[in-house]
Formats: sequence, structure tokens, C-alpha cells
Amino acid sequence: MTRLATAFAHARPALITFVTAGDGPTPAILDALVAGGADVIELGMPFTDPMADGPAIQAANIRSLAAGTTTAAILAIARDFRRRHPDTPLVLMGYANPMLRRGPDWFANAAAEAGVDGVICVDLPPEEDEALGPALRAHGIDPIRLATPTTDTARLPQVLAGASGFLYYVSVAGITGLQQAARGSIEQAVARLKAATDLPVAVGFGIRTPDQAAAVARVADGVVVGSAIVELVAQHGAEAPAHVRSYVSNLAQAIASARKKVAA
Repeated sequence: MTRLATAFAHARPALITFVTAGDGPTPAILDALVAGGADVIELGMPFTDPMADGPAIQAANIRSLAAGTTTAAILAIARDFRRRHPDTPLVLMGYANPMLRRGPDWFANAAAEAGVDGVICVDLPPEEDEALGPALRAHGIDPIRLATPTTDTARLPQVLAGASGFLYYVSVAGITGLQQAARGSIEQAVARLKAATDLPVAVGFGIRTPDQAAAVARVADGVVVGSAIVELVAQHGAEAPAHVRSYVSNLAQAIASARKKVAA
């Protein structure tokens, strides 16, 4: 099994956490995510125009780029992470421009050599899969696709074609961090998606508290938390890792408890 497949093979939903590369002490923050109980880590690639992201991640992008973070630096962070954590899946999440600047084959090869398991390219629609998808698949990297509340039955097969790893359900039609969908709408959406694919379905956007994470865990295969972690990094700077570990540990405990209650 791949690292991503193993992460979703537990008896409980996977906790997927996001942090922006180069914003704060990233290696220590990544270690804190693992120590806190994250099953999958998304490492954000900073970009000058992060159109899908809310204020917290936009600000993190600006801080990271101002600190001089480059694609090479991000890959070095990933490579060092893989040496320290051989079993935790690592997903690069970002936008097409930095990924394609040197060509898809260069990026896919470099990501694979760094130990990356999957890639989420936010602004590359499935209709443009040829721009990056074949290169990722050729190097054993999962192209992870996004579905949204506006992804209707007619378009869903196109979203799923060529996707692997897991399906990321963006639960609100908007940017990250500002709102959360009602549990009923999430439950209905997850049921519809799972009827169309065998891929695990992870739900993100707007999940901030352990109670919210637990509610999503009762219906989804994975829970994605990003903006709240990025805000901790912004607030605490060099001291962020300890705060991140504590916060993630509370999320992980809530998720495990939620699935136990469902099983009972």
C-alpha cells in the first residue's frame, strides 16, 4: 500500500493538516503536526495570487515569499521531512504557476525524489489534466482532485477521472477559513461522492474546532484543517510548534472519539 492508502486504512477518519512552507519554523511545525496526531500533511507552496485562500493563508503566503521561500527550498523541506518521518504522507498543495514553471516532468521528478506522495493543484481543472497529471502519475505521485458544492453529477466523472489518493471535498463555495457548511449538507455531499468513487473523501474549508472536526468525522473519511493552524503560526512565530502540537492533538482525539461513538 502507498503511504496515503495506509493513512486512510485506519478504523477512524484521517486527520489532514495544512501549513504554508516557509512561514515560521516549518520543519519544527511539521514535526509538531506528526507528534500531535496528523495522519496526512499538506505543505502549501506560497504563491503571489492564492485565489482560493482566505486572509490567514494569504498572509502566510506573503510572509513566506518575503522570507525568500523558493520551490527549491520547499522541496528541501519535503526531503528533510521524509528523512525524519518515513511513513507520514506529504502532499504539496498550491497553484499551477510554481509547479509548471520548469515543466511538469521536472516538478514531478523533483517532488518524487523529495518523497512527496500527492499533489493538489488548486487552479488546474480536470479538463487541463494533461498539463501536469501524466507527469505526476509517471512518477508515482497521486494527483488529488477537488470537488465543491457546485460539482454536479454531470461533471463529477471528469473530476474523478485520473484522480487518486483521496478526493478533497471543499465544503463551501468560497475561500478558505471564513465559513463552514452545515453538517446536513456535508453529509449529503459525502454520500453522493462516495456513491461515485472508491476514493476516500476528505472534507475541508472552515473546520476549526474539535467539535467541528468530530462532526465531519462522523460522515467523512478524512477531516482537513488548515487556516486555524496557519493562524497559530502567525500568532506565535518561533514558539508555534508547541501550540500547533497541542491544537492538533485535541483535533485527533475528537476525531477518534467521534468514530468510536458511531461504531458503538
